[in-house]
Amino acid sequence: MKSKNIFLSFATLMMLLFTACNSEAQNTKQTNNATTEAKIEVIQFHSEHRCMTCNKIEALAKETLKTYPNIPFSLVNVDDKRNEKKAAQFEATGTALFLYNPKTGKKKDLTDFAFMNAGNKEEFIEGLKKEIDLFLKS
Repeated sequence: MKSKNIFLSFATLMMLLFTACNSEAQNTKQTNNATTEAKIEVIQFHSEHRCMTCNKIEALAKETLKTYPNIPFSLVNVDDKRNEKKAAQFEATGTALFLYNPKTGKKKDLTDFAFMNAGNKEEFIEGLKKEIDLFLKS
């Protein structure tokens, strides 16, 4: 009888461990799928030597995207030869902020918005959220 209880306890423990591991694998798979299925990206271009405003735009864009965990953020140095094609695609020669849909090729230049609102955290975040929501709907 004692060996039967030990076997049942062992079997129960193994089932619980298997279920917990399988659940973790499912969560990881869902997170990875959400990232790969992103409809848009936020891309910030910059030159080698970055000004205070450029750094502020990056920080505020990243903070805004915390409410959009499935939207990736890319920081692209236009002075790096490896980024030549991408910079040319967006006609970026220095600091610039874009929303981009990689499937359709649609892009929205938010550079003027970013520079005009970088000094006001609340306006920047609310404005970028509004632009993202509009871009997702179009």
